[in-house]
Amino acid sequence: MSKEYHEEEALTKAYDLKIIRRLLKYAKPHKWLIALAIFLMLIITVLELAQPYLIKVAIDDHINGIYTPMVRYEQGKAPLEGTYFGEHEYVRVKRLTNIFNQHLVDQQALATLDRFQIVEKDKRYYLTAGIVRADQTFTLEWSSGKPQVIVEGKNYTATELTASELRSFRSYDINALYLISLIFLVMLLVLFVITYIQQYMLQYAGQRIIYGIRQELFTHIQRLSLSFFDKNPVGRILTRVTNDIETLNEMYTEVLVNLFKDLLVLVGIIIVMMSLNLKLALISFISIPLVLLSTWLYKRYARDAFRIVRVRLARINTTLNENISGMRIIHIFKREKQQFERFDEINTSHYDASMRELKTVAVFRPSMDLIYSLALALLLWFGGREVLGGVIEFGLLFAFIEYLRRFFQPINDITEQFTILQQAMASSERIFQLLDQQMIIPNPEEPVEVSGFNGEIEFDHVWFAYNNENWVLKDISFTIKPGEMVAFVGATGAGKTSIINLLGRFYDIQKGAIRIDGIDIRDIDLETLRRNVGIVLQDVFLFSGDIRSNITLNNQNITEQEMRDVAHYVNASTFIEKLPQMYSEEVKERGSTLSQGQRQLLSFARTLAFKPSILVLDEATANIDTETEILIQDALNKLIKGRTTIVIAHRLSTIQHADKIIVLHKGTIREMGSHQELLTHEGLYYNLYRLQYQE
Repeated sequence: MSKEYHEEEALTKAYDLKIIRRLLKYAKPHKWLIALAIFLMLIITVLELAQPYLIKVAIDDHINGIYTPMVRYEQGKAPLEGTYFGEHEYVRVKRLTNIFNQHLVDQQALATLDRFQIVEKDKRYYLTAGIVRADQTFTLEWSSGKPQVIVEGKNYTATELTASELRSFRSYDINALYLISLIFLVMLLVLFVITYIQQYMLQYAGQRIIYGIRQELFTHIQRLSLSFFDKNPVGRILTRVTNDIETLNEMYTEVLVNLFKDLLVLVGIIIVMMSLNLKLALISFISIPLVLLSTWLYKRYARDAFRIVRVRLARINTTLNENISGMRIIHIFKREKQQFERFDEINTSHYDASMRELKTVAVFRPSMDLIYSLALALLLWFGGREVLGGVIEFGLLFAFIEYLRRFFQPINDITEQFTILQQAMASSERIFQLLDQQMIIPNPEEPVEVSGFNGEIEFDHVWFAYNNENWVLKDISFTIKPGEMVAFVGATGAGKTSIINLLGRFYDIQKGAIRIDGIDIRDIDLETLRRNVGIVLQDVFLFSGDIRSNITLNNQNITEQEMRDVAHYVNASTFIEKLPQMYSEEVKERGSTLSQGQRQLLSFARTLAFKPSILVLDEATANIDTETEILIQDALNKLIKGRTTIVIAHRLSTIQHADKIIVLHKGTIREMGSHQELLTHEGLYYNLYRLQYQE
């Protein structure tokens, strides 16, 4: 198991407040936008909570309202408009005791008034001078041609209502239902518009936050020293920039504000349910301890599962990157089966981790559904008995059922948000590990002002190691004068390429000093240093795009004419102008459609386009055919004129005219001199030359 895995395994706290605070800092620039989204969320919550209450009012006050008690006034004396029947006006008690109408009615006087009620028997309706509760049964008798309602030994006079008279009593309900339906429709439309605006604002803020994090992460990666990339696979870094960032995107857009919404909905539902009926509310909330227990268990086991999945996903990306990049080698050596077996092992480990994560989630979500079903069963049992007993109205029970469903919906949402949050915590740990990586070549706080270089280079007792004290260069000292061409030769591993890496400050030395024009390169601005040191590598890297962008690297300061001039200068124009689109010709990934020689010529043009004061050629002609080498040799004679040039080459025939040749062996300088001087010395260089001459 990798070191990184063990480091991440050690982070076991489910919610790291430090990480959360750090994540919220990225949201701070958008705080007003998020605050407005939260305000809109408050409106959305109120509108959603109002819907079941409106349905309750429609059922209890209007659909079943015809059966509610009424009081009778003389015509024109009722405090509220009622239903005219005979010489009287009838108004429902519930309307008179409504909190909005209490100030219009003398409540003490109201208590002394007789109650009337409409009852139904054999599809006929009767206005009764008494109250028949829902849990009471009544009989109907006729006396002297007039109906009487008998309830538990009490006789109430009654009047049979015609269809038109019943419609008169129903007219208030019909008009109210029209109004409630209109209000409900307007609420849905307003809810749609506000939800759209809120979601758009939230997604916009989330995308801007993720944009900023991705920009910061990519900028930080660019600043890391090459030693970091020596130790970390590309696939692992890609996972952090892509998959882990996308997980954070879900957190900001799905969790950041929606978590507030769900908490508001929960609090709002609790308040509404307790205000409607405390007994039913307490019965509904019996399930809360079970919810808290399930959440605690899920919280305990989920974080580790998510972290392991992220680690193993990074291993998959690393393996895919290596295999796709090295597909040519796999085909050449017929390693398809072996590489597949290796990938299958890694993929299986990711599958096992994913199944562990799935089991954790799969147990938690159904447990919430089971708890909801138990709570609903209890509510139906107690609430149904209360409705049948006439203690509460059916509309109230319906509202409680709807509120209970809505009570568990935010819990399920919070479950999903908790899952996303756990994944985001695991991803953010990995992202911040990368952002906190200190393997950076520091830029001087007060760099020495340098407009250009004369080209004098001095290595003063330089010691360098990639790892600890496993020295690659040992006490290296030499001086290159301005305009000189100096070549480095030696066996593989002698330290030639390391000298180039140190000159461009891609790595920092442990001992000694490197100076250009007498200035320590650690005191020179990195951009200035690297702009003036042009390096042509043996392994040329081309970007996807076109010929033009690969020469200029999208530098707007390089004009079209300058780009064409340098291409012509290094003889690259000989093949570019034969291409169908010439400088606009598409370049595939890594320049796969171009030959090695053509890619090398483009790298020459690219280097010269930036007008370096110092030119470094790292075995630039090692893999080039004879015809192309002639073109490059022709360009080299022009390139090195008036420019300090460092050449690294295995082919000694290309450096015979160098002003100085430095022979490296196992990290030390063994010989130094011109070609003829070294041959006369008959040392290490002489032996290398003799071996190549014999070849």
